[in-house]
Parts: sequence; C-alpha cells; structure tokens
Amino acid sequence: MSTPSPVIEIRGLSRRFGKTDAVHGLDLTVPAGSCYGFFGRNGAGKTTTIKCLLNLLRPDSGSVRVFGLDPAADELKVKQRLAYVPDQVAFYPWMTAREALDYAASFRTRWNKDAEASLLERFRLSPDKPVNGLSKGQRTQLALISAICAEPELLVLDEPTSGLDPIVRREFIEAVIGAYQDADPGRRTVFVSTHLITEFEGLIDRFTIIENGRATVTLEADEARQKYRKIRARFASEAPQLDLPGVLRASRQGRELELITNGAFEQVITQLRQHQPEDISSQSLSLEEIFVVSSQ
Repeated sequence: MSTPSPVIEIRGLSRRFGKTDAVHGLDLTVPAGSCYGFFGRNGAGKTTTIKCLLNLLRPDSGSVRVFGLDPAADELKVKQRLAYVPDQVAFYPWMTAREALDYAASFRTRWNKDAEASLLERFRLSPDKPVNGLSKGQRTQLALISAICAEPELLVLDEPTSGLDPIVRREFIEAVIGAYQDADPGRRTVFVSTHLITEFEGLIDRFTIIENGRATVTLEADEARQKYRKIRARFASEAPQLDLPGVLRASRQGRELELITNGAFEQVITQLRQHQPEDISSQSLSLEEIFVVSSQ
C-alpha cells in the first residue's frame, strides 16, 4: 500500500525582509491526519512560514506544497481544502456573529450546522451579538467556530487560543480540536503554531522547533520524550562534578545532581552508577521542557 502524500511539504524555504532572513533553508513535512506542532520564540519565523503556505507571502527561494499543490499557482484549490485562524482575527464590524458565520459559510461547499450550534452553546456566544461588541477572546472563538464548521482537511492555527481564558482555552484544545480530528481520522490534519505548548501536549504527534528562521529540532513527540530525559541522582556526600557526553544541562545542589540528557540516557546512567549514588530516578521531559532546553 502506497504512503499518502504529505499535506504540507516545504523544501529549502527562505524569505527575507530587507537584509533580515525571517526564514532560511527550512525543510518541513506534515503527514496527513497528524497534529503537527510548530514551536519557536517570537520572531523565529513561524508566522512568515505560515503566510508562505497560504500564498500571503511569496518565498524568495525554495518550494512550498500543500496537498501536493503550489499555493501560488493553485491558490483556490488549496484554500478550498483548508481553514486558517491567525493570531489577530477581524470581521466586518457591522455584522452580528450570526451574519459573520453565514458570510463565512457562503464561501464553503460544506458547513456543519450541528457543530456550529454546539460550539456557540459551548462558548456561550450569542449569535445576535454585534461583532464590534465582542471581546478579543470572543472574536477568537467566532473565528475558531468558522474554521471548524467548514470541516476542512487542513486546519492551520497561528496562536489560536490567544485571548481565550484558561478554562475555555483548555476545553477548546481538548474537546474541539480533538473532536475535529476524531470525526475523520487519518484525513484531518492540524498545523498549529503556539507558545502554549503544554496545553497541546496530548494532541501533538510531531513537531518542529524553529530558531532564527531555521529548524533546530524535528521529532515525533513520543520519540522526543524518549530522547530527552531528566535524571536526578543523590549521593552520600556532595554530588561530584561530572562532564558526561550527551548531557545538555547539569545542575548540582549539595548532594543532588540533576542532568538533562539528549539521547544518551543509558550511557549517562551507567557512568553515574560508577560514582555509587544512593538513589537515581528519571523522567521524560514534556514538549515544553524540550522546547526550552533546545532553545538555550
């Protein structure tokens, strides 16, 4: 059986603004049916990459394919199959929420009215309320409803929960995005750029960390948790000063030694035991912790 084509495939993408390389030589492949995390600091190049995917910016070099298509040459075909929620959303201010949703639905061949009613109720969002009377968080909710109800094959989210309160944010991530993918497993893909990595932890299948326009880490989430581990060792006397290969970070405090490893877990454990610690424990790093240690 042949492997399905990637939903997103980027090769050697570069985009400059004046003399600044916003994105430089970026490679990225997003499999169909996955929830793909795109992590990086502010200014790392995340939004520039997304805008190149959507043909809102043209690359200076490299190639971008969405559903195997060039988003510049086949813009309509690409955009018919995806939905995009930016970090700053805007609607025509004279419309009500109901009119804004109807307007969005008029451009779509599919629109799930049951999902719309359910999400309006879940978010406690009145369809009769004027858009210009909505808070920033409520406008974000409205944009998310518009994206989900179109039932796209690809959901592109750029800081999608910006402005949402913590309770609504967690509910949206766990219930709404999870339900969106579960409704058509294997076909619906989420590409999410976010700072709130912890809240997406349970959904992310694969991720890329971008720094200064370049990909620094690309891993399956489960592989990353196996590779990046935290080891704590306690000794009978003061913890020894050790220079061990495969250790990203080490900290000593009295009898305690804490190490962050990058794929050298077994070797580090073996060498630690040569110093006869009283106790050794270990745990996998979360995706947010992996992002932090990889960006230092």
